[in-house]
Formats: sequence, structure tokens, C-alpha cells
Amino acid sequence: MKQELLDKYNTPVPRYTSYPPANYFHEGFNSEQYKEAICESNNQYPQSLSFYFHIPFCLRLCHYCGCNSYAAPTEEILHRYIAALHKEIDMVLPLLSKTRKISQIHYGGGSPTFLPAIEIEELNNHILEHFETIHHPEIAIECHPGWMSEKDWNELIGAGFNRLSIGIQDFNPLVLTIVHRKSSLLPPEEIVSILRSSKVRINMDFLYGLPLQTEASFSETIERAVSLQPDRLVTFSYAHVPWAFPRQKILEKAGLPSSDEKSKMFENAYRILCQANYQPIGLDHFVRKDDELYTALQNGQLHRNFQGYCTRRTTGQVYAFGVTGISQLSTAYAQNTKDIIEYIEKIEAGILPISKGYQLSTEEQITREVIETLMCNYRINWNELSEHLKISVDEIKQATAYTPTRLEEFAADGIIEFDENHIQMTTEGKLFVRNVAASLDKLMFKTDKSFSKPV
Repeated sequence: MKQELLDKYNTPVPRYTSYPPANYFHEGFNSEQYKEAICESNNQYPQSLSFYFHIPFCLRLCHYCGCNSYAAPTEEILHRYIAALHKEIDMVLPLLSKTRKISQIHYGGGSPTFLPAIEIEELNNHILEHFETIHHPEIAIECHPGWMSEKDWNELIGAGFNRLSIGIQDFNPLVLTIVHRKSSLLPPEEIVSILRSSKVRINMDFLYGLPLQTEASFSETIERAVSLQPDRLVTFSYAHVPWAFPRQKILEKAGLPSSDEKSKMFENAYRILCQANYQPIGLDHFVRKDDELYTALQNGQLHRNFQGYCTRRTTGQVYAFGVTGISQLSTAYAQNTKDIIEYIEKIEAGILPISKGYQLSTEEQITREVIETLMCNYRINWNELSEHLKISVDEIKQATAYTPTRLEEFAADGIIEFDENHIQMTTEGKLFVRNVAASLDKLMFKTDKSFSKPV
């Protein structure tokens, strides 16, 4: 990576895991609007159902965490929270058409594996008894290996999960200690063996940019990961946003790697993974060539929602349950309250606990398609988008901040290649796809929002 490109483009821009980003959500959106959006979603695309459960609790809070996580609650609060999840399901499901099919169920946190597997299985069954599924739906859960025994892994398999995402972060115990994360209870090799024997697909998550990590040490971690041969592997760049998550300030005292060191960590990880025949997907994912995400990328059909990267086959409108859960419908976003007691009490009172959301204008719906296409597939074919959206290329470009002179600057720096019909990220420019996406975003003309850097 050329240093001059890093100096110029390593500036704060949205991650675009949604459009508009979540920090544009506002409190003017309420539960009645959410109900209306749910009903309308039955006649909107995509038709498949994707359900998300947010389990916010952790036995130990990691200092780096940018998720909505909370320390372990009392037994009473935990029981009330689980009961509230079931009641929230009962409030939302009658609004959904029974002709629709489930393509995804996903558990995030916090640490979803904080819950006993039997409780998680009951939540799955509560959903699955009401709808059919597509062929080979994705039933996935994020796992904290620091607390899980062989029995725990087998119970998750028995609960019906066919993909487990293992939050390794780093194999170096010194790094994990300083960020307050417990190392894996079982050797990772043993975990992989357990899951492989049941044909469960394996994701592994890693985080770079933490204290004590170096170019060499993170390379060792990725090399060990490659030896385990997970189906998918993620190298997240640590986003240091202490104004949003104050506990991250602890890491400043420990010392964070420089931007240059972080970029070298990523470059080495990228090289090691590509040499091991993993294929880069989106910003930070790597998959094997037999993975359907790779096929989707080759066909320009890669997609993503709040569950992560997916294909058009598995994507669905997302209906979220639990504190801070974000529902991602065709024309609206709705986020539940962050306060656990407020969440429980509102659900117990029969009120959907929406704290904020966002209703997308027609122009923003078009921009979302453009930015999502670029972020996922590293390219835009304006004619293909026109056919998909059933509007003209000029109408699409007018809905965005499309500016040829700005694109010419990216092209001069070797970030993209473009003409009136295409935008294509170069191999070297892919790291800065967020910058190119931001150049197409009218909301970036005047914004007071804070974002993280690409590297």
C-alpha cells in the first residue's frame, strides 16, 4: 500500500453496514410507525424473513468492545429478559405474512452463548414453528470460546445451528489479557474437530489494531487460523471510538498501534489468506472458493444486511428482538431501546420498545442500492442497477451525489477505473471503497456525524 494513498484516504467515513448509517437514526420514529412498516414489508423486497436476537450479556466485558453489551444480570432480570424475547416474538409475528419463508436466524451480542443452549433452542423453535424455511437456511450464532466446554458446543449443534462464528480476536494470550478477554477454554483445534464432525460451518473472527499487537504477532495469529481451515474468516479493524464507548479509553493507556502498523497487519493478513486460497469478500471477510459468497461476488450478486454478508438467496428483511436490536426493512429501520429494564417493562406492558429509527425516502432507497452494490461487489454497473430498480440510469445518478470530477480524482490516484456505465475498484483501491461510497452519498455534503477510519 502506497503511503501517500494512506495519508490521503485514511480519513473518517461511514462503514456503510447500512444506509443511512445507524447514527442517522432519530427518536421521531416510534412503535406505531414500526408496526406500519412491518405490515408494508410483506409486499416489499426481499420477501424472505431474517430474524435477529440480541443477547446483550457477557460474563466479562472486553475493553475494545463497540457492541451494545452489559455485565451479567441477576437471575430474575435474566428470566424476565428471556420471557420478554418470547413476548416480543408474539407481538411481531401476527403482522407478518405466513406465506413468507425464513432464510436466516442470527444471534449476536454481547455474548449470545451466555444463555443456556436450551433457552436458545426454545427461541429458535418459537420462530420456526410459525414459518417454513428456504432450502438450507442459515441458522447462526456468535460464540465466545472462553467459556464453552465440549458439552456447550455439542448442545448448540443440537439446538439446530448450522453456522457458528467463533470470536477468537487473537491467539496471543498477552493481547487478550490486556483487552480483558478470556482465552479459549478448549484448544481451537478441538473446537474445529467437534464442529466438523457435525458438518457445522465455521466462521472465525479476528481483530487487529489492539495493544501489544505487532505486524509479526498478528501474522502468526492468521497463520494459525489458516491451519484450522475455517470456512470464513474475518479480520476486523479495531474502531477506536471512545466518545461512543468510554471503556475503550482504557486501551489508550495501554498504547494502540499506529495507523501504519495497522495497515501492515492488514496487508500481511491479506497476503497470508490469499496465498492459502482464501478469497477476499467485502471490507474484511475471506472465504474459501467453494463458499456461496465467493460465487455471488463473481456474479456481482453479493449482498449484506445487519447479519453480515449474504447472497440474494439467503438475504431477507431483518426483524430484530431484544435490547438495541435493529430491524432492517425495505423502507425503514427501527431500533429497540438500549435500557434493559425499559425494554422488559415495555414488552411486559404490550408495547414495542422502539427508541429510534429512520424512514427512507425514495431517493435514499436508490442510494442504498448503489452504495450497497459498490461496498459488496467493488463495482457498479449502472445499466444492471437500472434494470434491477426499473428506473433510468440518469434517475439513479441524480438520486446520489454522483460527480464525474470527484471520480476522476479517485481514478487519477489508481483507486478506481470508471466510465459513464461502470465504476470498478482497483485491487489497490479496494481498501478505500468506503471513501468512494461516501463520494456518492448526499448525506455526506453536510454531516455532524462521527465515523471511524478505513484502516
